[in-house]
Amino acid sequence: MLKEEFKVNTRAGAGRVKQVGPRKILVLHGPNLNLLGTREPATYGRVTLAQINRRLIAIGKTAGASVLCFQSNHEGALIDRVQLAAKQQIAWIIANPAGYTHTSIALRDALAGVAIPFVEVHLSNIHAREPFRRHSYFSDLAVGTVCGLGSRGYELALDFVLRQA
Repeated sequence: MLKEEFKVNTRAGAGRVKQVGPRKILVLHGPNLNLLGTREPATYGRVTLAQINRRLIAIGKTAGASVLCFQSNHEGALIDRVQLAAKQQIAWIIANPAGYTHTSIALRDALAGVAIPFVEVHLSNIHAREPFRRHSYFSDLAVGTVCGLGSRGYELALDFVLRQA
Protein backbone atom coordinates (compact mmCIF):
# COMPACT_ATOMS: atom_id res chain seq x y z
CA MET A 1 0.00 0.00 0.00
CA LEU A 2 1.18 3.47 -0.88
CA LYS A 3 1.72 5.70 2.14
CA GLU A 4 2.02 9.43 1.67
CA GLU A 5 2.27 12.32 4.08
CA PHE A 6 1.38 15.85 3.09
CA LYS A 7 2.16 19.04 4.93
CA VAL A 8 -0.02 21.93 3.86
CA ASN A 9 -0.11 25.51 4.99
CA THR A 10 -3.17 27.58 4.15
CA ARG A 11 -4.82 30.67 5.52
CA ALA A 12 -7.50 28.38 6.90
CA GLY A 13 -4.90 26.69 9.06
CA ALA A 14 -1.73 24.69 8.97
CA GLY A 15 -1.73 21.00 9.51
CA ARG A 16 -0.43 17.61 8.69
CA VAL A 17 -2.62 15.14 6.87
CA LYS A 18 -1.60 11.49 7.04
CA GLN A 19 -3.02 9.22 4.42
CA VAL A 20 -2.67 5.58 3.65
CA GLY A 21 -3.48 4.68 0.07
CA PRO A 22 -3.95 7.02 -2.84
CA ARG A 23 -4.33 10.72 -2.22
CA LYS A 24 -8.02 11.67 -2.11
CA ILE A 25 -9.30 14.79 -3.83
CA LEU A 26 -12.90 16.00 -3.65
CA VAL A 27 -14.40 17.99 -6.51
CA LEU A 28 -17.37 19.94 -5.22
CA HIS A 29 -19.88 21.33 -7.74
CA GLY A 30 -22.50 23.83 -6.65
CA PRO A 31 -26.02 24.60 -7.84
CA ASN A 32 -27.10 24.38 -11.47
CA LEU A 33 -23.85 22.77 -12.60
CA ASN A 34 -25.87 19.62 -13.27
CA LEU A 35 -27.24 21.59 -16.25
CA LEU A 36 -23.84 22.05 -17.90
CA GLY A 37 -23.88 21.38 -21.60
CA THR A 38 -27.37 22.82 -22.05
CA ARG A 39 -27.50 25.81 -19.69
CA GLU A 40 -26.34 29.03 -21.33
CA PRO A 41 -23.69 27.34 -23.50
CA ALA A 42 -22.30 30.70 -24.62
CA THR A 43 -21.32 31.37 -21.00
CA TYR A 44 -20.66 27.90 -19.59
CA GLY A 45 -19.78 25.81 -22.66
CA ARG A 46 -21.19 22.59 -24.05
CA VAL A 47 -19.24 20.15 -21.89
CA THR A 48 -21.47 18.27 -19.46
CA LEU A 49 -20.79 17.75 -15.79
CA ALA A 50 -20.50 14.01 -16.40
CA GLN A 51 -17.80 14.64 -19.01
CA ILE A 52 -15.89 16.92 -16.64
CA ASN A 53 -16.09 14.36 -13.83
CA ARG A 54 -14.94 11.49 -16.07
CA ARG A 55 -11.92 13.50 -17.23
CA LEU A 56 -10.95 14.46 -13.68
CA ILE A 57 -11.32 10.91 -12.37
CA ALA A 58 -9.19 9.57 -15.25
CA ILE A 59 -6.47 12.19 -14.73
CA GLY A 60 -6.44 11.44 -11.01
CA LYS A 61 -6.23 7.69 -11.58
CA THR A 62 -3.29 8.14 -13.95
CA ALA A 63 -1.53 10.17 -11.24
CA GLY A 64 -2.31 7.63 -8.51
CA ALA A 65 -4.96 9.76 -6.83
CA SER A 66 -8.60 9.10 -6.07
CA VAL A 67 -10.91 11.85 -7.33
CA LEU A 68 -14.39 11.96 -5.82
CA CYS A 69 -17.02 14.22 -7.40
CA PHE A 70 -20.13 15.64 -5.76
CA GLN A 71 -22.76 18.06 -7.05
CA SER A 72 -25.78 19.46 -5.29
CA ASN A 73 -28.25 22.27 -5.77
CA HIS A 74 -28.70 22.39 -1.99
CA GLU A 75 -26.45 24.42 0.28
CA GLY A 76 -26.86 22.06 3.24
CA ALA A 77 -25.87 19.02 1.16
CA LEU A 78 -22.69 20.80 0.04
CA ILE A 79 -21.88 21.72 3.65
CA ASP A 80 -22.50 18.14 4.79
CA ARG A 81 -20.18 16.87 2.03
CA VAL A 82 -17.41 19.26 3.05
CA GLN A 83 -17.70 18.12 6.66
CA LEU A 84 -17.65 14.46 5.58
CA ALA A 85 -14.47 15.18 3.59
CA ALA A 86 -12.58 15.81 6.82
CA LYS A 87 -13.62 12.42 8.18
CA GLN A 88 -12.60 10.75 4.90
CA GLN A 89 -9.11 12.26 5.03
CA ILE A 90 -9.60 14.21 1.81
CA ALA A 91 -6.27 15.93 1.10
CA TRP A 92 -7.59 18.67 -1.21
CA ILE A 93 -10.87 20.10 -2.46
CA ILE A 94 -11.53 21.63 -5.84
CA ALA A 95 -14.64 23.74 -5.33
CA ASN A 96 -16.93 25.47 -7.77
CA PRO A 97 -19.49 27.02 -5.44
CA ALA A 98 -21.37 28.36 -8.50
CA GLY A 99 -24.17 30.72 -7.39
CA TYR A 100 -23.21 30.19 -3.75
CA THR A 101 -19.91 31.96 -4.50
CA HIS A 102 -21.64 35.27 -3.95
CA THR A 103 -24.04 34.34 -1.15
CA SER A 104 -22.96 31.46 1.07
CA ILE A 105 -21.20 32.38 4.26
CA ALA A 106 -22.30 28.98 5.62
CA LEU A 107 -20.42 27.03 2.91
CA ARG A 108 -17.42 29.32 3.39
CA ASP A 109 -17.51 28.57 7.13
CA ALA A 110 -17.63 24.83 6.42
CA LEU A 111 -14.51 25.03 4.23
CA ALA A 112 -12.74 27.15 6.84
CA GLY A 113 -13.85 24.77 9.58
CA VAL A 114 -12.41 21.62 8.04
CA ALA A 115 -9.18 23.43 7.05
CA ILE A 116 -8.70 21.27 3.96
CA PRO A 117 -6.83 23.30 1.35
CA PHE A 118 -8.91 24.08 -1.71
CA VAL A 119 -8.78 25.62 -5.15
CA GLU A 120 -11.76 27.71 -6.25
CA VAL A 121 -12.90 27.15 -9.85
CA HIS A 122 -15.36 29.05 -12.03
CA LEU A 123 -16.17 28.25 -15.64
CA SER A 124 -16.82 31.90 -16.52
CA ASN A 125 -14.79 34.93 -15.59
CA ILE A 126 -16.79 36.16 -12.61
CA HIS A 127 -14.88 39.44 -12.64
CA ALA A 128 -16.15 40.29 -16.14
CA ARG A 129 -19.81 39.59 -15.36
CA GLU A 130 -22.60 41.34 -13.49
CA PRO A 131 -21.43 43.40 -10.50
CA PHE A 132 -23.06 41.03 -7.98
CA ARG A 133 -20.99 38.11 -9.36
CA ARG A 134 -17.66 39.87 -8.89
CA HIS A 135 -17.36 39.18 -5.16
CA SER A 136 -16.48 35.71 -3.90
CA TYR A 137 -16.84 34.68 -0.28
CA PHE A 138 -14.25 31.95 -0.95
CA SER A 139 -11.29 33.50 -2.75
CA ASP A 140 -9.51 34.78 0.35
CA LEU A 141 -9.55 31.27 1.86
CA ALA A 142 -8.62 29.44 -1.34
CA VAL A 143 -5.05 28.47 -2.10
CA GLY A 144 -5.78 29.70 -5.62
CA THR A 145 -8.60 30.60 -7.99
CA VAL A 146 -9.12 29.60 -11.62
CA CYS A 147 -11.83 31.42 -13.53
CA GLY A 148 -12.86 32.12 -17.09
CA LEU A 149 -11.18 29.11 -18.68
CA GLY A 150 -14.28 26.95 -19.06
CA SER A 151 -14.18 23.29 -18.10
CA ARG A 152 -10.41 23.32 -18.61
CA GLY A 153 -10.18 25.27 -15.36
CA TYR A 154 -11.01 22.10 -13.41
CA GLU A 155 -8.13 20.27 -15.08
CA LEU A 156 -5.72 23.10 -14.34
CA ALA A 157 -6.81 23.09 -10.70
CA LEU A 158 -6.38 19.31 -10.52
CA ASP A 159 -2.93 19.55 -12.13
CA PHE A 160 -1.93 22.06 -9.46
CA VAL A 161 -3.31 19.88 -6.65
CA LEU A 162 -1.56 16.77 -7.95
CA ARG A 163 1.78 18.63 -7.89
CA GLN A 164 1.39 19.50 -4.20
CA ALA A 165 3.13 16.87 -2.11
